[in-house]
Amino acid sequence: QVQLVESGGGLVQAGGSLRLSCAASGRTFSRYPVGWFRQAPGKEREFVAAITWSWTGASTYYADSVKGRFTISRDNAKNTVYLQMNSLKPEDTAVYYCAATQSTASATRVRGTSGYDYWGQGTQVTVSS
Repeated sequence: QVQLVESGGGLVQAGGSLRLSCAASGRTFSRYPVGWFRQAPGKEREFVAAITWSWTGASTYYADSVKGRFTISRDNAKNTVYLQMNSLKPEDTAVYYCAATQSTASATRVRGTSGYDYWGQGTQVTVSS
């Protein structure tokens, strides 16, 4: 079993930056695919970014809406995955969730909520205009 805890959310002005953290406990998840999703009020949970693992190195994936502004990374020594968010926009306002799975994840599978087994409780990000 893996427990995930997000942190780093808050209120920021448009154009600002935040770094979200997803800390795992219960099991080392350095080889697990990990994704970030977000959910705004009245909307479905949507994919933001994901990072996978392979012997040749990690692969990263981004939603078109955040590409070039957000960066996902992981620190295996700290059992933590990060989401650096720059040039934030009001439309980035949402509750952000991290998720992980023990299964091998394809480029398609990491973009769907059904591809993950473990979820954090979420952290609120609010971007003011």
